[in-house]
Amino acid sequence: MKKIFSIVILTLVLALSAKAEEARLLRFPATNGSSIVFTYAGDLYTVPVTGGEATRLTSHIGYEAFAHYSPDGKTIAFTAEYDGNREVYVIPATGGEPKRVTYTSTNPRDDMGDRMGPNNMVMGWTPDGKYIIYRNRIGDGFEGNLWQVSPDGSMPVQIPLPQGGFCSYSPDGKQLAYNRVMREFRTWKYYRGGMADDIWIWDPAKKKVTNITENDAQDIFPMWIGSEIFFISDRDMTMNLFCYNVKSGKTEKVTDFSDFDIKFPSTDGKTIVFENGGWIYRFDPRDRSCVKVPVVLASDDVQARPERRAVGGRISSAALSPDGTRMVATARGEVFDIPVSKGVTRNLSRTPGSNDRSADWSPDGKWIAWIGDGTGETEIYLYDTASGETKQLTSGTDTYIRSLQWAPDSKTLLCSDRKNRLVEVSVPSGAKRTLMQNPESEFRGVSFSPDSKWITYTRPAKNELNIVYVYDIAGGKEYPVTERWYNSGSPVFSADGKYLIFSSDRDINPQYSRIEWNFTLGNMGSAYLALLAADTPSPLLPKDGSPSSGEGGGR
Repeated sequence: MKKIFSIVILTLVLALSAKAEEARLLRFPATNGSSIVFTYAGDLYTVPVTGGEATRLTSHIGYEAFAHYSPDGKTIAFTAEYDGNREVYVIPATGGEPKRVTYTSTNPRDDMGDRMGPNNMVMGWTPDGKYIIYRNRIGDGFEGNLWQVSPDGSMPVQIPLPQGGFCSYSPDGKQLAYNRVMREFRTWKYYRGGMADDIWIWDPAKKKVTNITENDAQDIFPMWIGSEIFFISDRDMTMNLFCYNVKSGKTEKVTDFSDFDIKFPSTDGKTIVFENGGWIYRFDPRDRSCVKVPVVLASDDVQARPERRAVGGRISSAALSPDGTRMVATARGEVFDIPVSKGVTRNLSRTPGSNDRSADWSPDGKWIAWIGDGTGETEIYLYDTASGETKQLTSGTDTYIRSLQWAPDSKTLLCSDRKNRLVEVSVPSGAKRTLMQNPESEFRGVSFSPDSKWITYTRPAKNELNIVYVYDIAGGKEYPVTERWYNSGSPVFSADGKYLIFSSDRDINPQYSRIEWNFTLGNMGSAYLALLAADTPSPLLPKDGSPSSGEGGGR
């Protein structure tokens, strides 16, 4: 009895241990029916299709990704950085020495994290297993073309389509379902516009392409299984799996995830695997069942180890203290108080899980304010230079805070946000008041008057040329300073608050071009000064008191 009890306890401990170690952030899965290959921390791993302990296949310092099994399941084609460029390689499905099969020149945008997707990204195989299909962007850094290459590394051949992305051949290899555009690596969701992707079927024999989705949502990753084409779509906001029946032309939704998008699905022609929330799921097209694949992974997690980094070359903002002896700077999401000449550098934020930025010293030297996202939303934080304590100044912010600026009296902060609002925040209470909102564009070049009672900024007119304004904070009213006929910007008050200095493109001096046989307008911009009161004298008047040009002002 004691022996049985010990075995039960040991089994429970092992089960809990395995559950605790279940891996996440598993990327780009593919299957051959019995195993799943995926990327974790830049390396390739395989795991049984039912789950279990993963086996590492690659260990290069570069990135290995977008693996796809050959139709016979014996070879894996993938994109890797063994030789610098992103190129296509193959290895045995059980692991082994990688063999390079493509040789391309370096793309100016040849980066694994490029928003148009990496170069030479493996898309799959032809159904007969003779060729690997990959997407190449050498001809156009923005768009891509589909190519096929033999696993033996012979000369690749372009698939005769003007654009190409994710794709899948019909089981007989006679037609190709494909995307034209590549937006999967963009950083925003719910896109609706001219680059929203559809799925097309190309029939080489008939020299015809047919759009089978045709809506304003993203319809991507076609996977042709029998007489059905599965794909993911955000037509219901969250990316889920849909199915298009080639015979009936009908489309149905077959999964219903709501927390996370389905990402990077792939198929071996019988089973679909995909990412969701960092886990891998397995979908059976026959009965529409979907299960999570439990993966236990032993890794040294080198990328997650703490290490010292020199951040002098990664400074994102800097501001001097009022007395000029110290500087507050942000780098790699942390806020640093740095001596100008001698002294100790201090990390004021110490928040490795937060991106702290835009730090600035109050004019009276009592506070340092910055923007941080430690709560999940951007909020303003306030550091007391006397006590060394930090507090969260704002809460419940409903959008992204773009920037902050201190008023000269150090009593308020002015923030601009993604809803194109200017918000006044009281210090140290944190009380907020929206001064104004511009639905068309953000306020730019915001600056305070010396007495903290006025602000100046620019915003575009309907002709998209920027106008300089001044705004009375107490009265809640704005006044245009420049006309809509000239583009103006960068307004600042003079030290005494009597003048406004700004730049403006209003010098129309056409010059004849000997190359284009036409007139060009160059050097249009200059610095200008505006008087802010009728009784304020122009500093540009000549000594005898007569006006030099214009009406009471000038350049």
